[in-house]
Amino acid sequence: MPELKCTVQTCTHNQNFYCNLDSIVVGGSSAKRSEETCCDSFEERKNGSSYTDVTGNEASSRSNIDCKATECMYNKECKCHAGKISVEGSNACQCEQTECATFKCGC
Repeated sequence: MPELKCTVQTCTHNQNFYCNLDSIVVGGSSAKRSEETCCDSFEERKNGSSYTDVTGNEASSRSNIDCKATECMYNKECKCHAGKISVEGSNACQCEQTECATFKCGC
């Protein structure tokens, strides 16, 4: 399970740069660059509210990562096998404004 660091402070799942989801989905099935990926699990935090644990889970540095970015060198059978990944998009309002900064094209 990769170590996940997330800078998307506008996501409702982000707590101190960690994610409270046990598993996230990285999108970008035709991605050739990190900018073409996104965190499909992103949900915008509304009304400037602070972090709220809506899942009942504690934020953790580790998450299962289902990856649709099939060209990524860390993707094996739609699972991420990088040691650690970084999801970025500090002021995102929608998932398309996020990205997996660890993505490396294996093509």
